[in-house]
Amino acid sequence: MSKQYETVIGLEVHVELATKTKIFCSCSTAFGGAPNTHTCPVCTGMPGSLPVLNKKVVEYAIAVGLATNCSITQYCKFDRKNYFYPDNPQNYQISQLYLPICRNGGIEIETASGTKTVGIHEIHMEEDAGKLIHDEWEDCSLVDYNRSGVPLIEIVSEPDMRSAEEVIAYLEKLRLIIQYLGASDCKLQEGSMRADVNLSVREAGAAEFGTRTEMKNLNSFKAITRAIEGERARQIELLEEGKAVVQETRRWDDNKEYSYAMRSKEDAQDYRYFPEPDLTPVVIGDEWLEQIRTAQPELRTEKLARYKEEYHLPDYDAQIITESKKMADLFESTAKICGKPKKVSNWLMVETMRLLKEQGKEPEEISFSPKNLAALIDLVDSGTINNTVAKDVFEQIFKNDTDPEKYVEENGLKTVNDESALRKAVEQVIQENQQSVQDYHNGKEKALGFLVGQTMKAMKGKANPAMVNQMLKELL
Repeated sequence: MSKQYETVIGLEVHVELATKTKIFCSCSTAFGGAPNTHTCPVCTGMPGSLPVLNKKVVEYAIAVGLATNCSITQYCKFDRKNYFYPDNPQNYQISQLYLPICRNGGIEIETASGTKTVGIHEIHMEEDAGKLIHDEWEDCSLVDYNRSGVPLIEIVSEPDMRSAEEVIAYLEKLRLIIQYLGASDCKLQEGSMRADVNLSVREAGAAEFGTRTEMKNLNSFKAITRAIEGERARQIELLEEGKAVVQETRRWDDNKEYSYAMRSKEDAQDYRYFPEPDLTPVVIGDEWLEQIRTAQPELRTEKLARYKEEYHLPDYDAQIITESKKMADLFESTAKICGKPKKVSNWLMVETMRLLKEQGKEPEEISFSPKNLAALIDLVDSGTINNTVAKDVFEQIFKNDTDPEKYVEENGLKTVNDESALRKAVEQVIQENQQSVQDYHNGKEKALGFLVGQTMKAMKGKANPAMVNQMLKELL
C-alpha cells in the first residue's frame, strides 16, 4: 500500500506599504518612474547618511497587527541584517529580528473543508531592496534603486496550512484586510504583495515536520498554486526514492512549471544580526495605540453583517460586493445618493462585473462616480429611459464617467410615451406581420413577444415596453 503524505506550509508575505515616502528618507515610493530617479544618499547607502523612521510605517504596521489579532510590542527596535547583494546598497538591510512590532496573531479562513485559524507568528517592519535587471544583450546586470528603502511589513505565518486551497484562502483574506485598512494596494503583479512559500511533506500521522524548502518569485495566486503542487510532488518523489530533501531556497519558474535550487538555506547567524545603531528604539504609548485602534475602519466581516441588516441585501450580493473595498465604497456612496440599495447592487453585480471581465480589469480600476450611477438608476425608475437604453448609457458611464442625464438628452434617448406615435408604430407592425398575428390568435404567446420586439425596433429601442405590450394586446 502506498504511503499517505501530508503537506505542511507556512508563508512569509511581504507587503509594500502605501506611504507616500520611503521608510527612512523622503524619496517617493511611486511605482514606475525612470530608473534611479526616486533616490537620495540615504536609500542608495552613501557613507555617512543617516536613516530617519517614517511614523506612518509604524501606524500601518500596528493597524495590520490589530486587524490580524496580534499583540503589539510597545517597545520594539530595528536590527541590521548583514548580507552582500548588488541590489542592497548598504550591504545590510534594516529589519526587525529580536523585537518585531506584532506577535502571536491569527486569522480565520474558510475553505470547502470548513473554517480554521491560521496563526501569525510575527509581523515586522523592514526596508525593501532595489531591483536587478539582467540585460541579455549587453550580458550584464543593471541595478535600479527606486524600490530600495520602500517600506515593507513581513507577515510570517505559523506552519498551519495543509493545501494550496488553504494558502490562497489565507492570502485572499490577508489581502482584503490590508486593502480595507488602506495600508497597501496589495497588487501581486506590481510586487506590492509577494509571498514566499515554505513547504515540507511528512507521512500522515507523523509528529515531526519534514525538511522544508522555501520558494520565491511567486507573483500570482495561480503561480502559487502551481508551485505548491509542483514542490509537493518533487519532495514526495525524493522520499519515495529513499533520498533526502535538502533545506534550500528555490526559484519557481512559472513558464516551465518547475523550481530550481537558488542557494542553501541561510540561518539567522549567517546574517550576523545586531541592533541597528543609527535608530533609536520605537516606543508605542498606550494613547497612540488607542488612537490607531479607534481609527480602524470597518472590515469585511462587519460590512457583510451590516449590509444584510441595513440594506437587506441577499447573502450572495453582499459577498460579491464586499470582496473589493472599491466596490463596497462605490455601493455605499451610490445607495446613499439614490436610496435604492438593491438596484445599486444589481448594476454592480451584473453590468459592472460584465464590463470588468470583458476588459480584463480589476474592481480597483473602476473610475466612474457614484453620482452618475445613482442618476442612471433614477432615470430608469422614473421611466425616462428603458432598461435597454440604460445598459448602453451605462457603458458610457463605465468608460468615461459620462453624465447620464446630459447624454440621454443630447442623444435623444428618452423613452417615447407619446401614445399617437406609438399607436402608429404598433399598427404598422401588425400590418407587416400578419403571420405572427394569426399565431397569436391561435394561442401562441411567443408571437406577442416577437411583435413587441419588432415595435421596439421600429421605435429605435426608445418605446416604453409596458405601453407597447398593452397597446398590442388591445389592437390584437
